[in-house]
Amino acid sequence: MMDRLGVIGVGLIGGSFALAQRRAGRVREIVGFDRDASVLERALSLGLIDTATSDPAGAIGSCDLVLVSAPVAQTGPILSSIAPGLSASTVLTDAGSTKQDVVGAAREALGERIGQFVPGHPLAGREQHGPAAAQADLFQQKKVVLCPLPENGAKAVQAVRSAWEAAGAAVLLLEPARHDAALAAVSHLPHLLAYALVDHVAGAVDGSEKMALAGGGFRDFTRIAASSPEMWRDIALANREPLLAELDRYVEHLGTLRTALARGDGAVLMAFFERASRERILWGTKP
Repeated sequence: MMDRLGVIGVGLIGGSFALAQRRAGRVREIVGFDRDASVLERALSLGLIDTATSDPAGAIGSCDLVLVSAPVAQTGPILSSIAPGLSASTVLTDAGSTKQDVVGAAREALGERIGQFVPGHPLAGREQHGPAAAQADLFQQKKVVLCPLPENGAKAVQAVRSAWEAAGAAVLLLEPARHDAALAAVSHLPHLLAYALVDHVAGAVDGSEKMALAGGGFRDFTRIAASSPEMWRDIALANREPLLAELDRYVEHLGTLRTALARGDGAVLMAFFERASRERILWGTKP
């Protein structure tokens, strides 16, 4: 049970985390901070938080647990701003989609207090963003990756783990570099491709006509292109090298498909499609 939970960035992820902790009966007061005053007001009106603060250093730093849920480029400045008022017993974590850059920023911002920061990443989301998109069950049966640091004590890691498990998530432990390499393939690249396809189709000379004819396949493939552009710009830049490596391999794959298509080689196309279909069906049966 926490006396006070601090949430920095009360949008989809931060707001959903707050709602999940409240529903689980694990917190007495939730304090929220956001750089956008209108977002903070909306979070208050929706009951995501109990108290809004414009002074994260004072109000947030005394909480039992603080979740930083903001674009990854803001993690360093946020941690620097709360470091002066940070209680020795406060445990910090984040929800950033990249981890190596976040860990580097945290080390610089927190110095010898880095042991209080347990890096994390919930593998959950929606294309909508902002406080109104928050859901108490967003993390139910979803995975959350924690990337504990050598300086983290067992108690700090357990505090973060328990909070996510109370939200309904399954917690995995992974090193930051391995996390970033894996997520480049299964999260960051798909977002890049979705944005690219929408921009490609809509930006064509006859884009309006094509978009008017787009159906369920286009909608499903590009759903994530409605996500926050700022957040995904920061993620792409933060994980640039692993993402470039995955993008190069994907372009090579597309080149093989293009060659087969140009040659009318149905056997190669069929082998690709069968292999991909088999793997997708198998993946879809896993929890």
